[in-house]
Amino acid sequence: MRNSKLKYRARDLRTQPTDAERTLWRQLRSEQLSGWKFRRQHPIPPYIADFACIQAKLVVEVDGGQHADSAYDSARDEHLRHHGWRILRLWNNDVLNNPEGVAATILAAIGGPKLPQGD
Repeated sequence: MRNSKLKYRARDLRTQPTDAERTLWRQLRSEQLSGWKFRRQHPIPPYIADFACIQAKLVVEVDGGQHADSAYDSARDEHLRHHGWRILRLWNNDVLNNPEGVAATILAAIGGPKLPQGD
């Protein structure tokens, strides 16, 4: 998929989030997770990440049951890892039923609160 098509597809996905994506975005938006900035439906060619923290090179995917043992997801994860990204996969049920635990899991994957930038 060309980058311009990828950009428009990502924009379209942002207008139609799943319930779990909407719930997680409420926790991640506006640097609410200990100062870390996340983007949603962020293009990382040739893929689109559900959420990405560029500074930490962390991709967060929110998955339903259709993603269990997915060969596509394995190949995608391998590609992203090859380009320096770490991937954290979360289940929809966990995001919806345990948002505090999910936030703690993401923060642990990043390595803790963001340290203030020195002058």
